[in-house]
Order: sequence, then C-alpha cells, then structure tokens
Amino acid sequence: MMSRLLVVWAMAGAMVQAQQPIGTVGVQDATVAGALVVTNGRAVLVGNTTVTAKDHTAEVALSRGGTVRVCSTSGLHMTAGKSASGTTVLPLMLALDRGAVEVQMAATTSDVVMTPDLRFTMGSDGPLDMRLRVTSNGDTCVENRGAGAPMLRVVDPFGGAMYELRAGQHVLFEHGSLKEVVDNESSPCGCPPVPVVSVADAGVSSATGAAVGSAVAAKSVEEQHPFPAAVSAGLAPVAAVPQAPPGAVHTQVATALHYDAGAAGSTSAAGAGTEAETEAGGTSASTAPAAGGAATTAHGAGATAAAAPAAGIAEAPPPPAARPAKDLAHSIGRFFKRLFGRH
Repeated sequence: MMSRLLVVWAMAGAMVQAQQPIGTVGVQDATVAGALVVTNGRAVLVGNTTVTAKDHTAEVALSRGGTVRVCSTSGLHMTAGKSASGTTVLPLMLALDRGAVEVQMAATTSDVVMTPDLRFTMGSDGPLDMRLRVTSNGDTCVENRGAGAPMLRVVDPFGGAMYELRAGQHVLFEHGSLKEVVDNESSPCGCPPVPVVSVADAGVSSATGAAVGSAVAAKSVEEQHPFPAAVSAGLAPVAAVPQAPPGAVHTQVATALHYDAGAAGSTSAAGAGTEAETEAGGTSASTAPAAGGAATTAHGAGATAAAAPAAGIAEAPPPPAARPAKDLAHSIGRFFKRLFGRH
C-alpha cells in the first residue's frame, strides 16, 4: 500500500516544476528529507520534501499562506506544483502514508491530498480546514470542517469509485474503501491533544499549566514522606519545640518509660520522672515523684527546689483470696441453729 503511494507521488512530482519553495518548519520539531535549506533554526522546504514530525506536532508554515500541522511521528510528503499564469499561489500535493495531519489554507482546485488508498481534490476554491488520519490497517478518518469549506471529491485511483465529502461532514472510510463508509464518525481525525505538565505534579496548585517540555520542581522529601513517617525514618528534620515568650508561665513535662518483657504483667519505669517548672516573677517550683509517695519542695524568690526521683517497679495487685468452700455439714448446722436458737 505504501509502495503504491510512493509511485503515484513520484509520478506527480515529475510533472511539476522543481525547486519551488513550499514553506518552513522548525528543525527542532521535525526531520526533513529532500531539498531544503536551513536558516535561523528553520528548514526551508524546496521541491519534493518529506516532513516527519518528532515526538510532538510539527507545524509547517506555507509560503502561500496557511499551515499544515504534521502530528507526532507522522510523515508527510510535500510537493509544490507550477502556478497558473497570472497567479502567485503554488498548488500543493500532500501525500500522507500513515498518521495524521491538519491542513488549514485557502485551497484551490489545483490542490491534491493523497493517502495510500484515496485521492482528495477540491470541488471549488475556499477556506480548507481538513483533518485527516490514516491507521496501519488503512482506516481513513476525514473531517471537512467549516460551513464554507469546499466540497472534497474523494476518488479511489485504483478502483474508479468516487465519494463527495460536503462541508462540515465527518466520515470514516474503513480499510480505505469508498464502499465501507461510516458517515456519522465521532472520533477526532486530527492531532491528539497535547498533554500538559502541571505544577500540580510538584505538589503546588496552579490554575495555569506549565509549558510543554519545561521542567517542574520535584517534591521535597517532607512532601513525599509526611510526618510522622518522615521524622521517624530520619527523612525529615524534627520540628523545633516552640518557646514561650519571656515572663510567660509555661510547663514542660519529661517522661521516660521502660518495659520489661521478662516480667509478665509488669511494667518498669526506671528513671521515670515528671518535672514541672513554673516561672513567674522569679519564682521556681519543681515536683518529682519519689518512692512510696510524692515530694514537693517550694522556696521563695531566688530559691531552688529539688527532689531526687526514685525508681520504682509497678506490680500487679495480688489476686483475691478464694472463698472457703461450703460443705453440707456446716450448712445443716447453721440451718438448725437459726431454727431453734431463739427457744
């Protein structure tokens, strides 16, 4: 199928005038094969050329006015014909092997668009907004957009069948056949939408997406591992303890617990202590638990209070003593005692 297109394209190219400038395309957007001149980062297309888009859409600015957008990884053969006498508009022949293109230009009846199976010509001059996609199995999707678009005559060059595509019509030729037409096709025929890289990927909200291909800030370690997992794993710094302003009353509590797995049902709190310091007007107080009770010492201004904490072991209370079993003899005795005791 591709070989047939190349043969027809070569035959048509031999009948047109060579070395005619077609347009320009950025060298960073496409790979160009054929006659061209590179200037200021753009390839000037001359004569028969093939534009193959890279991983994004390549836009060809036509010398006659208008644009041809070659969709990502698609290849388009472009040839400029000889202009009619008295006109400066160069007729174009565009041949698409596989992929998708979007053609927007003031079309003339001399322009031709080709696929491996079909040939499109303009029924009249007019503003052309054509979306064309060809898949590997030959399915050809066509959109003739715009109410004022020229009618497209679709011809099978090898079978002789013809189909007229009116303005605003959207069809699918299954397997490139004019006998298998879906005239209510809904899938888009042009370039797929461009994915937008947003700064939302970096954890920052924004109503405007970043430019395609631009670098965005990566997430910080704290954002990737939020507290407390990040702190416990050593991936994020521990937040500093807020300090009370001078002269304000504040309390600090420090506790250390120790668990002894060897003693079932017991918990050891070695070195556990609670310190409460209250500072107001130069007065200081300290309270710490001691063995068998609590010791509290308070002094006046400038005095220092201290109580040495004592380590203790908390033990579970002993189980309650079992009540003595009641035998039958004692029960009978108590019964007769209650019965005759008052006489």
